[in-house]
Amino acid sequence: MRLLVIENDPTSHVSLLGEHLAAAGADLVTVKPHHGIDLPASHDGFDGAIVLGGPQHAHNDAEYPAFAPICNLLGDFHEEGKPLLGLCLGGQLLARTFGARVRVHDVFEYGFLPIDITPEGINDPLLSDLNPRQHIMQWHEDTFALPAGATRLMTGATTANQAFRYGDTAYGFQCHFEITPAHATMWIESFNHVIINKLGEVEGRKAIERARAEFKQHITAANEFCRVVADRWAGLVKERRQARAA
Repeated sequence: MRLLVIENDPTSHVSLLGEHLAAAGADLVTVKPHHGIDLPASHDGFDGAIVLGGPQHAHNDAEYPAFAPICNLLGDFHEEGKPLLGLCLGGQLLARTFGARVRVHDVFEYGFLPIDITPEGINDPLLSDLNPRQHIMQWHEDTFALPAGATRLMTGATTANQAFRYGDTAYGFQCHFEITPAHATMWIESFNHVIINKLGEVEGRKAIERARAEFKQHITAANEFCRVVADRWAGLVKERRQARAA
């Protein structure tokens, strides 16, 4: 299976998710539409697509003109029944693709915060039989509305829409379940100035220390969540590819 990976920022790459998908037999083709490696002309030749995170705001077309073509391409993938997976900014772009509003959130979420699988999520093929409470890395200023007809799969205390499914093949997540331990450590230790600029010296330092403690406590379980979801999504891609070939 051949998968398109849309990387919106070099610090938010496919990471552990990519390792699991490659182990499942995927050929990953990464494009960087904001950094000189453009989108393909169409979905042809791909069996699915992954949209990764980044610091951009998903509604900011003025500064990021690639967003509209990204959403158009994602819509084409979906119309062909080719599975989609969006993470953080990628999940917001999926929500936008399916007609939902993305906006600046009232809160800033950072760290391995608790999110709960909804009753609908418990019965979802990607999330069934998992621990109903997960602690997965968050780092976002925006949030998305639930697209009309979508199913909410995960929710949190301060962000209602943490994951959704649209149709049977498109999945958007607000959290960053894709990151390796080294990737998470890099975010926590190398971008302290960003957190402090956002929250101020005192609250920023508190948030950083909290994230360090949460990392130690939850990274192993978060990586297991990644393994399960990656394997199941890869299975969905293979299933849909076989159905198209039949």
